[in-house]
Amino acid sequence: MLRTEKATFASIGLIEDFPVGLGREVRMGNVQIAVFRTTDGIFYALENRTPHAKGGTLAEALVSGHYIYCPIRDLKISLETGLVQAPDTGQVRKFDIRAVNGIVEVALNGAPECTVTE
Repeated sequence: MLRTEKATFASIGLIEDFPVGLGREVRMGNVQIAVFRTTDGIFYALENRTPHAKGGTLAEALVSGHYIYCPIRDLKISLETGLVQAPDTGQVRKFDIRAVNGIVEVALNGAPECTVTE
């Protein structure tokens, strides 16, 4: 039997708190998430950690269309899937995100709280 779990969304800020074309770090419990808003107004949320073995954060990545470029390793990562583009490999954890009535919300079941950091 397949069991599905309904996502719980937590508010992380107002739409205007997230500039177009830039990333912003959000902490939910002990998880760091990089939130991106593209020029066409779509929000994406990825774990704020590059999949490269030496690590690094993604919130300061360069945004180009629906891709980001890791600021340390220059990996091209799809905002839609979290997949690193060839010739590199890897994947970043992706989170569901939505904007409802001017509020941006991220799904992360079990997160006790969230705060937006500067």
